[in-house]
Amino acid sequence: MEFNRIITLLRKERGITQKQAAEDLGVSQALLSHYEKGIRECGLDFVVRVADYYNVSCDYLLGRSAERNGMMLNADDLPNPDKMKDNVYHGSVLPTMNKKLISNSLNVLYAKIAECHSKALTTEVSTYLMMAVAKMFRLLYSAEPHNAQSLFSVEARRWPGYSDAVMRMSESNVEDLLAGEDLNGAEGVKDPSCLAMTTESLTREYPLYTPSLLNLVKTSETHVRGLDPNQ
Repeated sequence: MEFNRIITLLRKERGITQKQAAEDLGVSQALLSHYEKGIRECGLDFVVRVADYYNVSCDYLLGRSAERNGMMLNADDLPNPDKMKDNVYHGSVLPTMNKKLISNSLNVLYAKIAECHSKALTTEVSTYLMMAVAKMFRLLYSAEPHNAQSLFSVEARRWPGYSDAVMRMSESNVEDLLAGEDLNGAEGVKDPSCLAMTTESLTREYPLYTPSLLNLVKTSETHVRGLDPNQ
């Protein structure tokens, strides 16, 4: 299922017609069309040809890796955003400030999660946050009609409802875990005292990040209060 989507994405991103790609790959346009639609399965020799043609790995073509070079990421491979040269948006203060508010707040959030010693809690919180980022990225990407929609495996008409459902489910799972309920064989947080905190304790433990978190909370509540005509 991933192969047909990815070869379609690669062709469209390169800006070549299906006819041209078929000629270059040594197959008929009809056969390539069947491959791209998932009607027929190709042999391994064709997978290798496509990998060479688009300069990507076979693992990427088969959906085993999200990286074009086939690399499987682990924590040590991920760049530290605080040390990236492009961490500053030149000429505009607002994007830089908002990015830092979110990034710094996440440092506090994950530090507090770690104190709960719950892998399930980390997973559910991460699912929620990653889905929120994915939703915003897809909106930005889809705003340009020439961008290849085959980047995404979930159909556009299903994505809003399905992604919202995943976020709501993760939120509910987090609530259950924090209430001490077990989830799919994973233990809930039995002692919530690990999450005891005050603004003073947060500032003491995370002096670099807590101001960002408190500002993020304040800004978010301002948005929420704006929905209430009585406020």
